[in-house]
Amino acid sequence: MEAQERIILVGVETEANYRHFEESMTELKSLTKTAEGEVVFSLIQRRPQVDRQTVIGKGKLEELQQLADAHEADLIIFNHELTPRQSQLIGDAVGLPVIDRVQLILDIFAMRARSKEGKLQVELAQLEYLLPRLIGQGKNMSRLGGGIGTRGPGETKLETDRRHIRNKITVIKKELKEVEKHRERTRQKRKDNQTFQIGLIGYTNAGKSTILNILTSAQTYEQDQLFATLDPLTKKWRLPEGFEVTVTDTVGFIQDLPTQLIDAFHSTLEESQNMDLLLHVVDASAENRIQQEETVLNLMNQLDLAGLQMLTIYNKADKIDAEQFVPTLFPNVLISAKSSKGKEALSDAIKLLLMEVLEPYHLSLGQDEGTVLNRLKRETLLLSADYEEERQVYQLKGFAQPNSYALRRMEEE
Repeated sequence: MEAQERIILVGVETEANYRHFEESMTELKSLTKTAEGEVVFSLIQRRPQVDRQTVIGKGKLEELQQLADAHEADLIIFNHELTPRQSQLIGDAVGLPVIDRVQLILDIFAMRARSKEGKLQVELAQLEYLLPRLIGQGKNMSRLGGGIGTRGPGETKLETDRRHIRNKITVIKKELKEVEKHRERTRQKRKDNQTFQIGLIGYTNAGKSTILNILTSAQTYEQDQLFATLDPLTKKWRLPEGFEVTVTDTVGFIQDLPTQLIDAFHSTLEESQNMDLLLHVVDASAENRIQQEETVLNLMNQLDLAGLQMLTIYNKADKIDAEQFVPTLFPNVLISAKSSKGKEALSDAIKLLLMEVLEPYHLSLGQDEGTVLNRLKRETLLLSADYEEERQVYQLKGFAQPNSYALRRMEEE
């Protein structure tokens, strides 16, 4: 096993960020761990606002330099987005590579991307972030080729040729357009097939992949890590009644999710705009749960998802006292995705919401219409099919999507 990079984290608590500062630093530590780094020290400073030149000011910068020597650090990570100038000044003073929260998140995304689209999106975000930061980075950029903050496109001595980066950005954008067209065709096909689409959203590490796995038995990467899932994955799920829907997992949200990433992952996150129902997964045991909920709801507003029907799934009930739990979002269900009852409770909650979202129907079918009955089981939420001996017909009751075969057939009767 390779030796982990030794990291010093730096955070400045200001009048603007003091409410969320502590959680933000805890999250930075988790992100560093996810990126396979070892945090050897956290330097925290309180000041009204960050220093415009070096974020932490001259005195603290000297302290940082001494700490870096004492702890034999390999890399400094700031919990603030650094300007190219700040990055350069701090790096020169400390004599070590310096990256910020955004670069760290981009780095994790580069590790996690599996699909062609995911890789392209990360690379685009990294290149656009690197471009203005190439001036005067000769000394620090010489470590490209290994370590946190250099994965992805960083490994190709990019600093030598800015035009090369611009050309690369153009090529990637073109490729992404092609991938998007393909995604749009797949999406249209699902729409034309009248498939009911459910989307999973939520804060990173809330348990979305676990929930996708228990519903669909999809073997997705399921890990107690930030950003374990990066590429959207769509799987078919058959409800106990037979109704077939698709469930799509998406990338986890996070506090201060870099705008470069929201832009880069727009097409992926846009998948959610076409959903008929969203499942918002929340870690019920998270200390800053309400803040995580707010982060997700704010990002949903940015992505025009606020108007969609949503069920909040409070997950990880096994880690809390369920009787003391007070939910903040409605409608909701409290479950532990790890327990066998979890799947049942979740299915029931989704079914209740489906009955609100879909339209009710009541149909009579002849006993020779078995294929139609099977079709309705698959395409609608069929709640009862009672056979009438006298008339030799089935009386069906259920819920279906607008424009579905079931509703059209009902109008004909």
